[in-house]
Amino acid sequence: MADQTKAELVSIITPTFNCENHIRSTIESVQKQTYSTWEMIIVDDASTDGTVHIIQEYAEADERIRFYRLEENSGPAIARNTGLKESRGNFIAFLDSDDQWYPEKLARQLDFMRRGDHPITFTSYEIVDKAGLATNRIIQAVPRLSREDYLKNTLIGCSTAIVDRRKTGDFEFLNIRTRQDTHLWITLLGRDIDAHGLDEVLVKYRIHPDAISSNKFQAARQVWNLYHNIVGIGFIRSSYYFAFYFFNAIKKRI
Repeated sequence: MADQTKAELVSIITPTFNCENHIRSTIESVQKQTYSTWEMIIVDDASTDGTVHIIQEYAEADERIRFYRLEENSGPAIARNTGLKESRGNFIAFLDSDDQWYPEKLARQLDFMRRGDHPITFTSYEIVDKAGLATNRIIQAVPRLSREDYLKNTLIGCSTAIVDRRKTGDFEFLNIRTRQDTHLWITLLGRDIDAHGLDEVLVKYRIHPDAISSNKFQAARQVWNLYHNIVGIGFIRSSYYFAFYFFNAIKKRI
């Protein structure tokens, strides 16, 4: 377990939008961490439900929770970038507003990062349904991902990732409608660094049937557009990587 006497601040970035049904459990999963040196930066993207009131309640009771609200709905990339600008830690973790961490998540992963001197790490995670119930689906982390590996199999769950920005350099999310996190990992891994996986289930990742990313064919179109049109990978190489991506995406759902 990570040595709390040598604890370093972890900045946790959480964008929110109309998530009143789940944000309490997300925040409380951070408060239950056995590693306590953290700040949770929650950036609300102009919610119209009770999300803001709930976040304010927690922020007033826990000084480690810092809350910002965007004046107009701008998308998750802007919300995450706002959180990054306000962050003070060298370790940057991401947690979506409807996901949850297991209590040992930060301690186990930071210890793994320090022992291996890793710049980017991710963990295995379990898929839960809209109600938070187990689906018996586990996405397992692999030991190492290069940029080419990641293009073939987008295994990094954003809510599982921690980045040591002393090693990666500064970064931000590209302001695109979807797949901002996929673009980020392609960009960071393009800096001649690898991501390292901790094969322990430390995150609950919630799937919403009506979400864009839950439709595998729509998701596939988004990935092709990202590879070929946004990242600018040539048609032949994009086709090569996309074939592996699509095969691995189907495997994840079996």
